[in-house]
Amino acid sequence: MTSPTTLPAWKQLAALAAAPQPHLRERLAEAGRDALQAAAQGTGIRLDFTRQALDDTVWNALLDLARQAGVERQRDAMFRGDSINTSEQRAVLHVALRGSPGASGSDAPWGELVQQQVQSELDRVCAFAERVRAGEVKSSTGAAFTDVVSIGIGGSDLGPRMAADALAPLCSDGQHGLRVHFVSNPDAWALHSTLRGLDPKTTLVMVASKTFTTQETMTNAASARRWLGDGGISGAAQSAHLAAITAAPQKSGAAGYPAEHTFTFWDWVGGRYSVWSALGLPLALAIGAAAFREFLAGGQAMDTHFRSARLGQNLPVILALCGVWNRNFLHCPTQLLSCYPSRLVRFAPFVQQMDMESNGKRTRKDGQPADCDTGPIVWGGLGIDGQHAYFQLLHQGTHRVPVEFVGVETEDTPLPLAAEHHRVVNLNLRAQSQALAMGRTEADTLQALMLEGQTAGQAGPFVSQRSFKGDVPNSVLWIDRLSPHRLGALIALYEHKVFVQAAVWGINAYDQWGVELGKTMAKAMEQAAS
Repeated sequence: MTSPTTLPAWKQLAALAAAPQPHLRERLAEAGRDALQAAAQGTGIRLDFTRQALDDTVWNALLDLARQAGVERQRDAMFRGDSINTSEQRAVLHVALRGSPGASGSDAPWGELVQQQVQSELDRVCAFAERVRAGEVKSSTGAAFTDVVSIGIGGSDLGPRMAADALAPLCSDGQHGLRVHFVSNPDAWALHSTLRGLDPKTTLVMVASKTFTTQETMTNAASARRWLGDGGISGAAQSAHLAAITAAPQKSGAAGYPAEHTFTFWDWVGGRYSVWSALGLPLALAIGAAAFREFLAGGQAMDTHFRSARLGQNLPVILALCGVWNRNFLHCPTQLLSCYPSRLVRFAPFVQQMDMESNGKRTRKDGQPADCDTGPIVWGGLGIDGQHAYFQLLHQGTHRVPVEFVGVETEDTPLPLAAEHHRVVNLNLRAQSQALAMGRTEADTLQALMLEGQTAGQAGPFVSQRSFKGDVPNSVLWIDRLSPHRLGALIALYEHKVFVQAAVWGINAYDQWGVELGKTMAKAMEQAAS
């Protein structure tokens, strides 16, 4: 395997980055700058990367880097079902969970067996979700379930919980349907604060764990079952109140979870890529089977774009290459993800796990140490909230922090003044994107202070404090509406961005030995104390 730093395009980019770099305000004045935009047909997502700190020469070199690193070849290998997770000798087929356009049986790129397994379990998940929502799956008392408590951690929790928040208008408030709650942290308060307002007689406890041995999840599951027992649901009656999502159904069965309430997935499904699998059942319960299938279709639409669009118009490739330029050549160690729709409140933590657990590697696939920086520190949250907090550091701190903004173009909240709220939110997004790029010179700051009524002498001491360097690279992802289909496409976009960056750096994005070390050490310490 060749180190990316030996590729001709890498060397060209290093030379370009070493030369004096024009300020973004100069770049934005260049002719043809508006061409740095792209859209993924059928996904409702468009990308404006006009405010990235690059020009045509840099951009063409980045595209050459993707070609020389074999991004297209590695992409095709993933979709074929090759064992691209080299340290565990596994295929990486979360893309199969949302299907392939027109594929059924043997014409699916990953083959007939995988396609049949996926379709069979998806049908079970959707049928169960609809039966619970319709009150056809009964509790031990014969009553319909009013609440579901989904217990998991990491990928078994972050994806479904984030998506349920994002699609809140489709979720029930409990007055006219099913409420879905999520618990991940084994801190006692997290579980207690969820259960204390519920009725054990109408609550379904759903436990999600790939191995069905995850310590944090099993701790919460044991307490939830004790709560059911204390509420009069014990013995054989308890099985009606239990459901499991696991890759180890024999273990959940031995623990008393009934087979008809047990849903499975496969070892080629990584936790942070699992919301499309049976682990998405809590989401299907929250929004309904039809909406869940639309969610899958959105992911599939982005897959089609990723597989077919040329590199220069390919949204995951563009995001990834901008990130490589910022990380490896402009030496920016962090990446801020700033979402302006409030329903995307958990999207940044979700992407943080996806990216940092995937690309937080210092060893290449061939076992050699990586000789370039790999995954950035990904952080963020809601943009409006951030403007009144950490954006101060973005504007005037000593760090250069690239930003990916996410906005939605239409508003569907049934509030009389919703349109005005929406205008204010998007106005702020656009203003922050422009302000971070352009900044404000000392000359412009002096003029602004004098327009406020100060003399040049009065304003002088404050000019430097109220000037802004700007030159902060940023992109804006615009979604036409926040629907199940569009959310699915957005998630798949970030999955493929992570893949492209791993392909460039030559690392394996699909193992997580650092996570496993912590689990192993916790078990060893527990055994030593017993």
